[in-house]
Amino acid sequence: MRTEAVDGIDEELTVSCAPLPSERSSMKLALARHRAMKPAPRVTLTERSGEMQFGVDHPDPAIGMNLLIEALGTADPDFLVGLLDQLVAVSSKDGRADERNLNFLLSMVKGAEPRDQFEAMLATQMAVIHVATMNIASQLNSAATVPQQESYANALNKLARTFATQVEALKRYRTGGEQKVTVQHVNVNEGGQAIVGNVQGGGGMSKKVKTTP
Repeated sequence: MRTEAVDGIDEELTVSCAPLPSERSSMKLALARHRAMKPAPRVTLTERSGEMQFGVDHPDPAIGMNLLIEALGTADPDFLVGLLDQLVAVSSKDGRADERNLNFLLSMVKGAEPRDQFEAMLATQMAVIHVATMNIASQLNSAATVPQQESYANALNKLARTFATQVEALKRYRTGGEQKVTVQHVNVNEGGQAIVGNVQGGGGMSKKVKTTP
């Protein structure tokens, strides 16, 4: 094993062999994406006196908590605690909180980069629906009878449609409900001149005119 610096990237990667050019490119992209992410620590769970307490995986808990709050698009600690409570409930296994599942759900919420509490709530619902969809897909794959297959397939279809609806709702909210429509038209005038225009609606209008002999 050895370490090798990727061109243009300060971090060093541990590699067992010399990467191919395409692999080096992928490594650079992966590191660039990592840098572009909002810094937000993982959540830790500790059971004390029968109660589950939250923590953050950060050398300075105060800084870590503020990073997590900012990553969820809020400034309200009570919102963060309430959201984590809900995520713990839906990520638990056999009635016990599961830290790994919790952070998986939280990573999906953070990945949506919510800008306010509404977006954070919607992103949370989307994460939960995604997990439910995959669970039902797994049960459909192992269904032993036709009634089971039909039941799971119906539930899977509803969940998939719900997720698609949530995605559209998030898009509409972020764009203020505006829709962008592009219409292209070609007019040929006398003399053989063609005028090609693009008309955009929903965010103003722009025209691009080109004449050809």
